[in-house]
Amino acid sequence: MGSSGARSIGLVVALLLLALVGYITAGERFASVGNLLVILRFASVIGVVSIGMTFVITSGGIDLSVGSVLGLTSVVATLSWVQAFANETHWIVMVLVAMVVGMVVGLINGLVIAYGGVVAFIATLATLVAARGLAELLANRTTQIVVVSEFKSALSGNLLGIPVLIWMFAVVVALGWFLLNRTTFGRRTVAIGGNLEAARLAGINVKRHLVYVYGLAGLTAGFGGVMMLGRTTAGTSTHGTLLELDAIAAVVVGGTLLIGGRGSIMGTVLGVLLFSTLTNVFTQNNMSTSVQAIAKGVIIVGAVMLQQRFANRAPKKLAAEVKAPTATTGTAGTTKL
Repeated sequence: MGSSGARSIGLVVALLLLALVGYITAGERFASVGNLLVILRFASVIGVVSIGMTFVITSGGIDLSVGSVLGLTSVVATLSWVQAFANETHWIVMVLVAMVVGMVVGLINGLVIAYGGVVAFIATLATLVAARGLAELLANRTTQIVVVSEFKSALSGNLLGIPVLIWMFAVVVALGWFLLNRTTFGRRTVAIGGNLEAARLAGINVKRHLVYVYGLAGLTAGFGGVMMLGRTTAGTSTHGTLLELDAIAAVVVGGTLLIGGRGSIMGTVLGVLLFSTLTNVFTQNNMSTSVQAIAKGVIIVGAVMLQQRFANRAPKKLAAEVKAPTATTGTAGTTKL
């Protein structure tokens, strides 16, 4: 079994153990179908943002702005003129506005990083601050209520007994998995994260591709803003506060290398579910959010330490394979590569 499969199994086991703890401590209340849907619904927004973050980190970058971008898109989509236009036409206008705003901000991040030569950490940190400030200005530091009834009914309803937000999360997961594992875009993202210079020499337009990757992260943040509106029926600049940290944590715990070159959509989903279930277990048992934060920190540190162990083992394994004799050898035992 490959290391990726082993990591996934490890996450599934950890998730099952956490669920067992929840059942032992909270009983039937935790194991009910209603609570399961609560966990999935809570995970949906963070999960969608984490899918975009998976691509960014796989490419060797980082995006600290996704939480602020989510807040900004929720504010822009609930501006009075946007909602008035949506009432006159169709509620999907609010969805498109949020996604376009998110994608534009993401593309700006990509341009600054790829063509401006600014380190991703600094560029997206600046966007974090700027996007949050712009959201506060547009909303005048107030909460903007969604008044488009069709929008509220569409996103707060159920489909086949399952909340629409969970279906939206599932669709994004499926698209993200296909994009990363079955398309040239995904292969190029992995190649750039593995070795940027080698990817460039292989003919990949690295700068342009990085712009697309950050644009994708912004797009998923905008879609997450739409989902947040569906969950809260209100747009505010405080939406998404510290969400970027939860997204990064889920991606790293899911097995995506912080240094890039390896990413896992399903691992990210398991990471999101792990943290969402952890939050639910603590809530069910009326435990302090401070203790919950400590538990999250321990999980993240453990995941990073495991990553470092695998990363250090890889060069040794490669060196051993290079030194090992193959079926075709030259004179005096010289290996032909």
